[in-house]
Amino acid sequence: MISETQFQNELQLLIANAIREDVGDGDHSSLACIPAAAQGKAKLLVKDEGIIAGVAFAEMIFNYVDADLKIETFIEDGAAVKFGDVVFHVSGSSQSILKAERMVLNSMQRMSAIATKTNNYVQLLEGTNAKILDTRKTTPGFRVAEKWAVKIGGGENHRFALYDMVMLKDNHIDFAGGITLAIAKTKEYLKENNRDLKIIVEARDLDEVKEIVAAGGVYRILLDNFDYEMTREAVAFIGESCLTESSGNINEETIRHYAECGVNYISSGALTHSVYNMDLSLKAIE
Repeated sequence: MISETQFQNELQLLIANAIREDVGDGDHSSLACIPAAAQGKAKLLVKDEGIIAGVAFAEMIFNYVDADLKIETFIEDGAAVKFGDVVFHVSGSSQSILKAERMVLNSMQRMSAIATKTNNYVQLLEGTNAKILDTRKTTPGFRVAEKWAVKIGGGENHRFALYDMVMLKDNHIDFAGGITLAIAKTKEYLKENNRDLKIIVEARDLDEVKEIVAAGGVYRILLDNFDYEMTREAVAFIGESCLTESSGNINEETIRHYAECGVNYISSGALTHSVYNMDLSLKAIE
């Protein structure tokens, strides 16, 4: 995974680009009718229920727009919220609050939806040894916030991007000439380039699982679209040689069954690509 420094840098880049995109050469609606010296206060109101996420990110956004804005937080990231809850107050320049408003809402609504779905999956896995992972199926430019939301919801992050872990999927294997060749070439590449990256290899059937284990040096085997029986067989064969991950056909009805097959991890793109935003609003306080 990426370092904390990289993580913070990604967040700052995200904020800068989003504000650039939204504000451009000025928030002319606010500039036209609100005096520059006007002071105001607003509340973040919950109009839904679930797990709140993005509170700390909202503070970063407000600080980027105007370091003089003051945030009074009542509900922290990861807490369960219901309709009518007030998450925080923000006070200071009215123009600054309005400039940051849309990015704060867009971010928190999506992050909260992701955290809520992740937390639901975490609860379904309770009592098993399996942990839920996200994927790279994220919104372009917003990945760092979405993966942060998964963590807030109690899940774990898969690789952040293409550069922090090697993952040999079906197309890599086919283009490379097979599993054994793909793994051998990867090991050689990492050695020649002095790269210390973990290797995950995707298996499409039990024969491929056996070939991966025979090749050795793999951190985790991804069991892609295996049924329950195949998953149990694969886990038994792999044993302690490496970690296991189930992927494909993961939903609320199947996730517990895959966990009970004994896999270490279950990854689901649905955590980030199939969520409905939590309903939140930022309302001025008279």
